[in-house]
Amino acid sequence: MSRSPRRNRAKTTIGVLLTGIMLFPVYWMLNVSLTRDQDMRKSPPDLLPLHGTLAGYRTVLDEQLPYLGTSLVIGLGTVVLTVALSAPAGYALAKLRPRGAGILNFVLLAAQMIPGIIMAMGFYAIYLQLGLLQSVPGLIVADSTLAVPFGVLIFTAFMSGIPGELLQAATTDGAGPLRTFWSVVLPISRNAVVTVSLFAFLWSWSDFVFASTLAGGGAHEPITLGIYHYIGNNNQQWNAIMATAVVASLPAAVILVLAQRYVAAGVTAGAVKD
Repeated sequence: MSRSPRRNRAKTTIGVLLTGIMLFPVYWMLNVSLTRDQDMRKSPPDLLPLHGTLAGYRTVLDEQLPYLGTSLVIGLGTVVLTVALSAPAGYALAKLRPRGAGILNFVLLAAQMIPGIIMAMGFYAIYLQLGLLQSVPGLIVADSTLAVPFGVLIFTAFMSGIPGELLQAATTDGAGPLRTFWSVVLPISRNAVVTVSLFAFLWSWSDFVFASTLAGGGAHEPITLGIYHYIGNNNQQWNAIMATAVVASLPAAVILVLAQRYVAAGVTAGAVKD
């Protein structure tokens, strides 16, 4: 019994150390965002911004707001398109069980293994013909291709756990498959909707491969390209880069904190069957 408290303290200490190591890049990002240009090359660097400056954040407000707005539009559009496609597909695979469902599940898993740069090259050739290069709708469609396969798998797992008696009751009341899905299944699947929406938003918000390939040089560039524009061969504005990274991280961090309860329920849905 005397060893148990020691083991718990050791585990806690190790957990705190590992957490500190993983969070140190976040702290350093915040530290550099407040550091003056003339203090960037000090050796050793300051662990605290003793002579802090908000010049990087003023640069964000002056130059990066259009990029942030574009990323927000792309992120919300990706969420809407992903849920609109993956929720009905998950319902069909879970409850309607069409022919070839097993093959479709395999295709969805395989689709997630395709490198993003290969898909970006394919989209570039298609968009060049359709005139969708350097456009917000083009980026929304491209980012959705990453999120839809994951969303279908999550919705299928979640909706498989919905009692069949509930759907039978809706059918008895005269509801067809579409009405049952909209009025019964979708409201019950709130946790899965939040989970899929969160991951779709995060993927589109942090995307760089599709953005640089399909929207680079256009009038509507996301925040990842806004950060990239600060990096040059002879000019690297590190405080502006890190300040932009801090500001760009805030929406994702806030959404993740608010939605973590639903995400945990949505991801683990379907793992345990009665």
